[in-house]
Amino acid sequence: MIPTPEKVRVYIALGATDMRKSINGLSLLVEDQFDLDLFSGSLFAFSNRKRDMVKILYWYQNGFCIWQKRLEAETFRWPESEEEVIEIHETALQWLLHGLDLQQAHRQLSYNSVS
Repeated sequence: MIPTPEKVRVYIALGATDMRKSINGLSLLVEDQFDLDLFSGSLFAFSNRKRDMVKILYWYQNGFCIWQKRLEAETFRWPESEEEVIEIHETALQWLLHGLDLQQAHRQLSYNSVS
């Protein structure tokens, strides 16, 4: 599996990505289109139109890595949104890779006080 340091940020590119793109093409998407820091150690996930393939791009120590999974049956339940990219928790990425739907998960709440 992907090496994930504690508190890694995970970004999901919504919509379809051309899976012919590799490190250079996906890097350009992250920097130019999404305006995110490639060298932060964050994971950047992409899926194709058929939703049967995922690629994850990340910087690890001294170079770029790309991780890919192609399903032989079924599809990934990739989130849909008007946004180009969303940030999700690393646990949610594992759910996606296991075929779970993030729309049915509990939403995260944050409070400043108990009163």
